[in-house]
Amino acid sequence: MSQRSQMILGPMRVPFLLLAIACVLLGVGTAFWTTGQFNLWYIILILVGALCAHISVNALNEYFDFRSGLDLRTTRTPFSGGSGTLPAQPKAAGVALRIGLISLGIVAAVGVFFTIVSGPAILPLGILGMIVIAAYTTVLLRNPLASLIAPGLGFGTLMVMGTDFALTGGYSWTAFVASLTPFFLVSDLLLLNQFPDVEADRTVGRRHYPILIGRRKSSLIYAAFLAGAYLSIIAGVLLHLLPGWALLGLLTIFLAVPAARTAYIMADDPPHLAPAMGQNVLINILTPTLMAVGLFVAGM
Repeated sequence: MSQRSQMILGPMRVPFLLLAIACVLLGVGTAFWTTGQFNLWYIILILVGALCAHISVNALNEYFDFRSGLDLRTTRTPFSGGSGTLPAQPKAAGVALRIGLISLGIVAAVGVFFTIVSGPAILPLGILGMIVIAAYTTVLLRNPLASLIAPGLGFGTLMVMGTDFALTGGYSWTAFVASLTPFFLVSDLLLLNQFPDVEADRTVGRRHYPILIGRRKSSLIYAAFLAGAYLSIIAGVLLHLLPGWALLGLLTIFLAVPAARTAYIMADDPPHLAPAMGQNVLINILTPTLMAVGLFVAGM
């Protein structure tokens, strides 16, 4: 890859954008199961907005972490510590900032479109989403609770329910219950990724739970949130808010159990957390995707 391409694609963290696609797919699934509607052009536009939201938060995170000096103190892993683009190419900092702001502008434009075609009631989701993107690195990571729930709120509650609303024109309990699974999982994704960065994050004023209560106790939060993700699916089916086919999402429990065990045992040994962090990524992508497949099957 050329230096120019790396300057552009690095801050976007392209390999991780599958997460946004999986969460949108779940929202499309809830809309399809409840209404039987499938507007391909709207779905494409929603995907553009979701991918730009993910790119924006990634690029802004890269920019602010570089400006604070954090990137120079962090030990990078395949799953945490940023892309490494800006420490290697400091001149790319301005590019990362522009990518973040332009992507955020595209998110706003997509939001305006769906406010017009689907109704102004979608505005609270859109406005909150913009705030989470803009404030995540500089504000939310300085508060333990906000740091924990903001990722899940953005990718779960806001992205899944926003997708469902854009396609149906209204809120539904089905979309809300479905959104709880990525809410818990994506919050867990970022929580576990904070384990290797405790010492470095502390130097720039961050206050997330691995810093506040330690990695071992935080691993118990990680396990509880995994349980919450799967219990949400079961509860949704028992309440007839999700079809039985949504239970396909439970298949990733076979990844979740060893991930939770490794996170607890190796909590204070970050170099040996890599297997759990890899399993964590797979859980986050596969679980909402499998739920979406179940919703599509049930809606046919």
